[in-house]
This record gives sequence, C-alpha cells and structure tokens, in this order.
Amino acid sequence: MAKKSFVLRIDESLYKSLEKWASDDFRSVNGQIEWLLHQKLTETGRLKKGTDKEETKPDNKKPS
Repeated sequence: MAKKSFVLRIDESLYKSLEKWASDDFRSVNGQIEWLLHQKLTETGRLKKGTDKEETKPDNKKPS
C-alpha cells in the first residue's frame, strides 16, 4: 500500500499528548495518528473493505 504524505498542523500541547500516548504504545507519533484514524474509520464503517491492514498483509491470511 502506497502512503500519502501531507503536512499536519496541530497545537503543541495536542502533539505532546500524542507523543506521550505513542510512546506508551511503542509507536511513532505518525504511527499513532495512523492507528487512531484507522480505528475511527473502522468504527464508523467508513473504511472500504480490503483496506484493513490485517486483511492486506500476506502473512495474516484469514482461516477458511
């Protein structure tokens, strides 16, 4: 899956909170933001089928 780069401007205190949370979860801030967006998109049914990270990984085949 190709990744799209873009600039995100957020409040410094929000960034510090994300940085702490990401560290607690052993993720980068970028990885934490990506995870949060993925969670919310999945939760609201807005993520298109087949775009789920677990579904697209070749070593995570679903049992038949």
